[in-house]
Amino acid sequence: MDRIALTLLVFAFFALCLYGMWRGWRRQARTQSVRIPPFPEVPSDPGDPLLTTSGIYVSTTRSGHWQDRVVTRGAGMRGPATLRLYPDGIEVDRRGAPGFWIPRADVVDVTTAKGMAGKVMGTDSLLVFTWRLDGVVLDTGLRGDDLAAYPHWIDRVTGGAQV
Repeated sequence: MDRIALTLLVFAFFALCLYGMWRGWRRQARTQSVRIPPFPEVPSDPGDPLLTTSGIYVSTTRSGHWQDRVVTRGAGMRGPATLRLYPDGIEVDRRGAPGFWIPRADVVDVTTAKGMAGKVMGTDSLLVFTWRLDGVVLDTGLRGDDLAAYPHWIDRVTGGAQV
């Protein structure tokens, strides 16, 4: 009888922890939905892609705060993604989650990083786009399948960036 009570107590504690994390995630999403505007949608006909790479969408964070993940409107969900560079912007096409558009004029910087909310690595293995969204500066990170493509992205995107 004591074992059953202890097992139920541990299970209840675990369920309470999960409930608390779920409530915190939802509260953060509500707060961010007021501070961070909706991400731009991909144009209906952006043209032909100049560059394409696939990998894992890691997260979007407030710029300079690599642990402050943006969770509103589905942006906090990590998963497989494809990046496509067009003359007017970058399409972040996420499987199983809403994709979004980063207008080229709003790109501040493109660099590599060792870590971002949801992924920390020993080397600069993340491709990070810093961009403006109605006055809010964000970092969007991708762990690409081919790290050799990063210099091409950095050269092509920063060549057209407005700092």
